Amino acid sequence: MRVLLGSGGIRTEEQVKLYHDETANHFQGVDEVLFIPYAGADHDYYLERMQNFSAQSGIKLVGIHQSSDPIKAVEEAQGIYVGGGNTFLLTRDLHNNGLIESIRKRVRAEMPYMGVSAGSNVAGPTMQTTNDMPIVAPPSLETLNIVPFQINPHFFSGQTWKKNGDTFTPHHGETRIDRLREFHEHNQTPVLGLSEGTYLRWDGEVGLLIGGDATVFQSGKEPTIHASKTKFDGNLLPIN
Repeated sequence: MRVLLGSGGIRTEEQVKLYHDETANHFQGVDEVLFIPYAGADHDYYLERMQNFSAQSGIKLVGIHQSSDPIKAVEEAQGIYVGGGNTFLLTRDLHNNGLIESIRKRVRAEMPYMGVSAGSNVAGPTMQTTNDMPIVAPPSLETLNIVPFQINPHFFSGQTWKKNGDTFTPHHGETRIDRLREFHEHNQTPVLGLSEGTYLRWDGEVGLLIGGDATVFQSGKEPTIHASKTKFDGNLLPIN
């Protein structure tokens, strides 16, 4: 498999450079990449924005929404890029267009897949570890299952703080760790919490963390933090 999953949060000069480097490397030898903008409402605007942002990577993005036959577009694609946005919206449209099995089949046949934010979230067995509001109801929470673990993009640990003038006060709301602990009260699948600007390269057996750290959540265990260049197996156990 050739899978690249990013958290998003691409803001700094270093993060932008890493994005372009990883994208160019991932789609090396691919003339045209099929972009799936279903996580946003305005597909044409989203495609244009991502074409402009990704141009420096040397890839040509074409929108699946411009095809009269989305399944055929996937079957003929040289590579797929699924962008971020709302995961409920993305999952609904992937199901409604009949693309779950089509994408899974192509990725398992070595077609490169790149997902960022929501596009990373749907790479796992389900979208149950999203951070998004359920603005629409997908027919199922099941997603692509091209990696055997869950992804939680935009992960950060600890409390959030509110700024009032020059003063910061704790928000006292639920933390991301609280919510992922709730997930493991009812599910056993391990979860990879990707920090902003971080990527995971997955080849079907081994994952390599690039650009930042990530936090691994296992049912019944305390979370563990892992640095860039860490390798994982399919159970998110570090490989020496």
